Amino acid sequence: MMNLTENIKIAFFSLAANKLRAALTMLGIMIGVAAVITLLSIGDGVTRFIAEQFSGLGSNLVFIIPVQEEPGRPGADPLTESTLTLRDVELLSDTARVPGAAQVSPTVLRDVELQYQGEVHNVTLRASTPNYGEAFGLDVARGTFYSGTDYNGRTRVVVIGPDTVSALFPEDIDPLGEDIRINGLSFRVIGILESVGASSFGGSQDDVAIVPLTTAQERLFNNRSQRTGAYLVDAILIQAVDEAAIDGTIIDASEVLRQSHNINFRDEDDFQILTQQDFLNAFGSVTSVLTVFLGAIASISLLVGGIGIMNIMLVSVTERTREIGLRKAMGAKRLDILGQFLTEAVIMAVLGGVLGIIFGLIGAFAVRTAVPELDTSVTFNSIALAVGFSVAVGLFFGIYPASRAAALNPIDALRFE
Repeated sequence: MMNLTENIKIAFFSLAANKLRAALTMLGIMIGVAAVITLLSIGDGVTRFIAEQFSGLGSNLVFIIPVQEEPGRPGADPLTESTLTLRDVELLSDTARVPGAAQVSPTVLRDVELQYQGEVHNVTLRASTPNYGEAFGLDVARGTFYSGTDYNGRTRVVVIGPDTVSALFPEDIDPLGEDIRINGLSFRVIGILESVGASSFGGSQDDVAIVPLTTAQERLFNNRSQRTGAYLVDAILIQAVDEAAIDGTIIDASEVLRQSHNINFRDEDDFQILTQQDFLNAFGSVTSVLTVFLGAIASISLLVGGIGIMNIMLVSVTERTREIGLRKAMGAKRLDILGQFLTEAVIMAVLGGVLGIIFGLIGAFAVRTAVPELDTSVTFNSIALAVGFSVAVGLFFGIYPASRAAALNPIDALRFE
């Protein structure tokens, strides 16, 4: 039986005799493998990017949001009310009721118009308590966050993000101490946040304006319930004392809110409690489907490349019919001929796969250069998948031509012109 080394030598000799044809055949495999590696690296990069953004929000966070009959952010529609109130915040802040809560921070979100010397910029305003920045992991680059004194005194002060600064202020103006108008009302800039460079829960962390909740309630908008007159909030953020306390905090918070809202035992909650992991799982499901979809699209190129290998191998069998007949006449068995042509098909696929890996690495690097936020590092799994797929394509699409060659009658093959 002809050994593997000899089959490889014959395969390379055959490919060298038809360099252009072999190169064009391998091109389909190369493009497919490069596309698979590049697109998988993009999918993995998006997944890592999302995970980093949620981890950058802060640690051990629990989000409580209202459940509404009609979807939409509370406050976006005047007829749509939140189910969460400041009274809920007070109850959740009671360590006797929720011992696992280190900090509780309510938030009201509203789209507002900022103005400075004729420059106008629209942004989602966040109104909250003084511990909002600490809970969300927001650091002040210059100036300071508003204090408890500002909160209790309903002071018209605002903390803004770096993108907001760029949108409103000329480069030669220091925003600190300047007055800007929020929906026509003057507020003094007391702090500028450090750049986070991300978009996460509640909108971009770099294009933001944050004011004391008390000031917003009294001077900017009326967020009292039309039914009860209670002050409403759009979300409540709880920071647990540690990761181990998250589950207990969720149970305790749920019980407190059910009692506060007079929800009967069998009735559904009018609020929803989510953790950072819940958000990650939701986005992870989306990115996983996206990655599979992108990989499936790229695999079409591999399928086309495999058909190209089958086509060329069938042509090769026809061209080398006399050679096959001569080998059989000299004692070559059916398995020897089958192995010879299968080896040739696999080598073409593997060579195309290796070139595809190189171009896939280049493609991933190009994407990372163009979009630095995406870590499109190529993993060993994607390379192994590409190589394995290349070998499988060579075997699958090489079997029929190899079987056809092995089945040739030696006498008929020697007579072939």
